[in-house]
Amino acid sequence: MNVILLSGGSCKRLWPLSNEIRSKQFIKIFESEDGTYESMLQKMYKGIKLVNNTAEITIATSKSQKSSIYNQLGTNVDISIEPTRKDTFPAILLAAAYLHDVKGVSLDDSIVVCPIDPYVDEKYFKMLEKLYDNSSKTNANISLIGIKPTYPSEKYGYIIPTDDNEVSSVKCFKEKPAVSDAIKYINYGALWNAGVFAFKLRYILEIGHKLIDFKDYNDLYNKYNDLEKISFDYAVVEKEKNIDVLKFDGIWKDLGTWNTITEAMQRETIGDVTMVKSKNTSVINELKIPVLAMGLNNVVVAASPDGILVADKNESSYMKPYVENIMPSIMYSEKSWGEYKVIDVQNESLTILVTLKAGNKMKYHSHDNRDETWTVISGVGRVILDGIENKIKAGDVIKLQRGVKHTAIADEELKMIEVQLGKDINREDKKVYQLK
Repeated sequence: MNVILLSGGSCKRLWPLSNEIRSKQFIKIFESEDGTYESMLQKMYKGIKLVNNTAEITIATSKSQKSSIYNQLGTNVDISIEPTRKDTFPAILLAAAYLHDVKGVSLDDSIVVCPIDPYVDEKYFKMLEKLYDNSSKTNANISLIGIKPTYPSEKYGYIIPTDDNEVSSVKCFKEKPAVSDAIKYINYGALWNAGVFAFKLRYILEIGHKLIDFKDYNDLYNKYNDLEKISFDYAVVEKEKNIDVLKFDGIWKDLGTWNTITEAMQRETIGDVTMVKSKNTSVINELKIPVLAMGLNNVVVAASPDGILVADKNESSYMKPYVENIMPSIMYSEKSWGEYKVIDVQNESLTILVTLKAGNKMKYHSHDNRDETWTVISGVGRVILDGIENKIKAGDVIKLQRGVKHTAIADEELKMIEVQLGKDINREDKKVYQLK
């Protein structure tokens, strides 16, 4: 079974834990059996593999999310990278071309496409297998999963099936109706459109070639910046008459706001939190300082290096326009090799806590406009400065003048305080080299 997971952009309704790099699917809020926490990305990937350990999973995403994906899943995961964000149709088409031209998947194979971030249970992953099997044998060009509605929502599109069978042809679609209309549609047997579908690889590539002049994956990638930004629903689904839908009556939640996120949390608190005389209140603390919550009712508190949110759970759904006015520089990010947290910002300096996971290393690079000083606070590893390697341990201080090629390698988990000094400190000031 081939699966394309769509990993979208940032979610400003989940500030301060989400930002331009760290989208909601990377936030670790779900407790595992061993007491650690995992993200929506990790739950989705693991859930598919538990049901079908031979499933081939490709994640369609933007370049900015690559490091976070590698950090959470490892560097062996397949990723189809969008050069720029162009909505779901170009992203799916590029991933489909990647599967055929790079991975060698047959044109006659079926492909399952689904979002990476719904909250689901094992029943959902088994339904993905049914969707794949149905797509492999059906005469329909597209097979969908329709979610049995639990209430008349204005947030979702609706699928109207032709009958009550478990698998039915689709009569029509209704996009995000008013509640009064949603009630009528549900009475007709309507289903929520979860954006989960399957099709033959040949089908999507033939449509792609009709709409876009490209030869293969590499050619499409090179032309990607000039493609029209359009959703898969508008480009394909609404124009296709031969569609069937599989009805799903199980756990499925779109966790797009703090209100819905906290409903899915197993515990009221995460991190160093003390809760006193509070009801229906959730606190997530990613800072290394304690949080005390007293006498709160129906409140969400979220604390991260990017900021602190204190909000009524219901009101938190309307935070987006306010967040747009206060979005700061990104203070926390996961990298393929570990993570960094900005702990101090001055006019001509930046101080960062850097954590390298055991067995990992930074890219070999240099800077033109800043000097750096690394102070090792725990762990052991090595540094390479202009090709010369030295061992490092807790207490060591490494001075890096601008222009010096450098990298750090963690033989065990390595934590360092990095101080950047310069009048023009920015992300673009970085040259990457091949390490011989």
